[in-house]
Amino acid sequence: MKVDRLVLGEFETNCYIARSSDSAAECLIIDTGLDIRELPAFLDQHKLTPAAVILTHGHIDHIAGVEALRKKFPSIQVYIHKLDAEMLGNANVNLSIMAGSSFTAGKADRLIDEGDTIDKAGIRLRVIHTPGHTPGGICLYSEKDGIIFVGDTIFAGSVGRTDFPNGNMKQLIEGIKHKLLTLPENTIAYPGHGPETTIGQEKAENPFLS
Repeated sequence: MKVDRLVLGEFETNCYIARSSDSAAECLIIDTGLDIRELPAFLDQHKLTPAAVILTHGHIDHIAGVEALRKKFPSIQVYIHKLDAEMLGNANVNLSIMAGSSFTAGKADRLIDEGDTIDKAGIRLRVIHTPGHTPGGICLYSEKDGIIFVGDTIFAGSVGRTDFPNGNMKQLIEGIKHKLLTLPENTIAYPGHGPETTIGQEKAENPFLS
């Protein structure tokens, strides 16, 4: 799998563009930032057509580009966990009101859950439900490629915030320990903010998981 990262918007959200190979014309987009202007330019430059945008959770800094992508790519499909689906259409719950605006988007094309498989653009990802940062927070695991997109569940040396509405630190830590740290230690983890890491590194060094 070829993974490119764009850091978008004032919250420096990682937006990932994943494709099955360097020569693939289709891709998947994992999350968007508050300002996606660099994303369409990247897609045009590399002649890529996104088959889907998969949202790791429903906070504004991860979903704000949804409608712009739909406008530019009318066939794109939007995926989100069923417990975060409301956040697309509710400015209070997705925290856009807190960020100083009022953002809403249309409904997702597919609601996903624990154990579901997303098979698009030549890429196969298993959905791992890791609530705590939000009720419907997910990670997306490719066993074949040894890669997991972890959203705001876990970061290099840290974990997601749980002081937002509906956050739950106990739930978050339990999910990380039982669902993520059991993966092969050389699995590369791509978080929603900051640099990539590995499952082994976080297992050994993350102070929140000791």
